[in-house]
Amino acid sequence: MIQFTGIDEIVAIRREIHAHPELCYEEHRTAALVEKKLKEWGIECTTGVGKTGVVGSIKSGTSSKTIGLRADMDALPMQEENNFAHRSRHDGKMHGCGHDGHTAILLAAAKHLSENRNFDGTVRFIFQPAEEGGAGAKAMIEDGLFERFPCDAVFGLHNWPGMPEGSFGYRAGPLMASSNVFRINIRGKGGHAAAPQDSADPVPVIAQLVQALQTVVSRNIRPIDAAVLSITQIHAGTASNVIPDHGWIGGAVRAFTDEVVDLIEARMNKLAAQIAEAFSCTSEVIFERRYPALVNSEAETKLCAEVMRSLYGEEKSAEYVFEHEPVMPSEDFSFMLQEKPGCYVFLGNGDGSHRQPDHGLGPCLLHNPSYDFNDNLLGIGASFWVRLTEKYLG
Repeated sequence: MIQFTGIDEIVAIRREIHAHPELCYEEHRTAALVEKKLKEWGIECTTGVGKTGVVGSIKSGTSSKTIGLRADMDALPMQEENNFAHRSRHDGKMHGCGHDGHTAILLAAAKHLSENRNFDGTVRFIFQPAEEGGAGAKAMIEDGLFERFPCDAVFGLHNWPGMPEGSFGYRAGPLMASSNVFRINIRGKGGHAAAPQDSADPVPVIAQLVQALQTVVSRNIRPIDAAVLSITQIHAGTASNVIPDHGWIGGAVRAFTDEVVDLIEARMNKLAAQIAEAFSCTSEVIFERRYPALVNSEAETKLCAEVMRSLYGEEKSAEYVFEHEPVMPSEDFSFMLQEKPGCYVFLGNGDGSHRQPDHGLGPCLLHNPSYDFNDNLLGIGASFWVRLTEKYLG
């Protein structure tokens, strides 16, 4: 593991970002801080990529080979319940997913690589906006990210609570699920609750549809193909004595392949149309595909695993480096992996023992109001980025 000089500065930067969270495409203060530090360390810097993204570049030697390292910068629209000194200064905004830590890790790596150029080629430091639902990776790509800043491969990491502090998880192939949302509108004919025979009631349609949709995963998807279909919203009616003329249900779908998503969407349309027709109503299915599944490429994943093991050595690597099972949360780094080979890995945030007495109630999970990034990971994560760069651009 690399012993970084000035790690206290990186901790301070992380906590400064945590105290001033910014939501999707509002990361102006964070981007300005990133730009300021990169320029202080003599790193070429471009701002405004994908609205509020920042890209730093260092070239060393004569090789044309290029590696991209990505960190996300945005926060979540949620209230923080911690009371430590670096808690959020802005109500309703919080770094509840550790993007402040990801940004600080990449800054630490950038500083070290600028001072110790033990590689031959170009490294890109990609500071991305709007991961939390805003598809910031896609926005940067559409703004010419890989044309303006060519990369042969791209890599990303995310802290993962519950994994042992400082451990690494990797997996070739699908690691994180696609993110899809849906809304099904049911329209009938309203009327008096005492005269249902004169109406076409959408409520029974909704009730039947909720039950029917539960069979899509259990009876239409192969048991070996993981998928989740969750109905999270049901809306209909405004008064107890009025049969409404419309209602709707909404929710989310997660899966690891487009084929499974296609099947779920097709079944959803058929069930909605036929159940609605049986009750003299009509249906409309709105199905939105937000993030594709995150799929790591084989060679780059193998390289990451080798670098992880080199950080801990042969004896400790069995404890700190392991193949991780696929997970259902999604990540818009998947857009970058559709454009370039690469790998996304997990870095263990620990069991919460890093938490200070003035944290809110636990557990310290992602998207939890008492979450805080584990600063002990800053040097570990930065060591991974540095050694990966040196290995890839050897």
